[in-house]
Amino acid sequence: MTRLVIRGARLLGAEAADLLVEDGVITQIGSLSVPRDADVLDADGLVALPGLVDLHVHLREPGREDAETIATGSAAAAAGGFTAVFAMANTSPVTDTAEAAERVHDLGRACGLTEVVPVGAVTKGLEGAELAELGLMARSRAKVRVFSDDGHCVHDARIMRRALEYVKPFGGVVSQHAQDPRLAGREACCHEGEVSGRLGLPGWPGIAEESIVARDVMLARHTGSRVHVAHVSSAGTVEVIRWAKAQGIDVTAEVTPHHLVLTTDLLAGYDPVYKVNPPLRPAEDVEALREALVDGTIDAVATDHAPHARHDKEHAFVDAAFGMLGLETALSVVSDVLVQPGRLDWSDVARVMSTAPARIGRLSDQGQGLALGSPAHVTLVDPDREVTVDAAASRSRSRNNPWHGRTLRGAVMATVFAGRVTHDVRDGAGTRRELTNATTSGANL
Repeated sequence: MTRLVIRGARLLGAEAADLLVEDGVITQIGSLSVPRDADVLDADGLVALPGLVDLHVHLREPGREDAETIATGSAAAAAGGFTAVFAMANTSPVTDTAEAAERVHDLGRACGLTEVVPVGAVTKGLEGAELAELGLMARSRAKVRVFSDDGHCVHDARIMRRALEYVKPFGGVVSQHAQDPRLAGREACCHEGEVSGRLGLPGWPGIAEESIVARDVMLARHTGSRVHVAHVSSAGTVEVIRWAKAQGIDVTAEVTPHHLVLTTDLLAGYDPVYKVNPPLRPAEDVEALREALVDGTIDAVATDHAPHARHDKEHAFVDAAFGMLGLETALSVVSDVLVQPGRLDWSDVARVMSTAPARIGRLSDQGQGLALGSPAHVTLVDPDREVTVDAAASRSRSRNNPWHGRTLRGAVMATVFAGRVTHDVRDGAGTRRELTNATTSGANL
């Protein structure tokens, strides 16, 4: 039997307690005597959260291992406090068959740093014309429950309706990349407005997102199925989702850390690190997204972690690849902009970064909280540690990090996945790993 004691952690930011973990399960909570054969994490002053769950990551394997692999992405996830990540289907080949889904699932299990859950494509080859093997992927070893053509919008209403109908019997959900290609084509790369006009960049108006979301929530109501809105970026989309939830429509939504902070003004220097899809929006959209996360209109934070090799990102802005890193910095961003000002508390962080995403993705052994008998997926956070982000220190294979040089308050200190320490800022050796309540700047991000 393997034993681990997490000593003195503040559970969800409240009272301190010890956790005894035996064979990957929390078996005792309280003031405990340490068994002689137990490893110890001294978490005095740290906040303990249920392991974080990310509904939206790009691990690039198979096909683009020069940008990321399941191993490097898993290491980045563990460093960011994640114990489960959903790997998007836009790989090469696309994850649109049971065999492809099982390959991603098996590679994740072999790595063992976090649970890697494959997302299945909605349509074959992400082409939007014919449904992929949704049922076969759901019945495979990977037990796929989330389906998305992310990077492409399922813009054909008939195909979207059929997908919603198909996934309903097994509790699946379609995660939509909402981008009407007639309103925002593939060349669109900047929020449509004064900045796009001044910089001469192709505009990406909020209505291109909002109109698809409005259509999809009505399709969800018609079919009685579940739809999830990926990377919400506009205040108008928030209004649509808020209305749909008031009608009892089964819709959920996510927001990225970068859309909670960064604005379109950053594009003035044409730095391709800030090129992302959907694009960065004005400050009024950022505030609407924060408020929607606080009031529950938006259910979850998801990173849309999108690593790119330098030869794909370091181009003129219009030619550069879309996307930015997010796994290692997500918790720090949420802590800095929402917890420190008092808009969220740590139980809220557990809800939007663990419980809700696990529920949406139908992961029964994740997001359960810190309770007796629960799987021991735990994230330890120092709420006071100031982190200056260094892109060169990332576990990811890529370096397109929009947070480089920024100082954020709040840092992941250790991650426990199924009772095993998968990240420890001290990289301590020996059987007794002890973390101290560090308050100096700098971190392994």
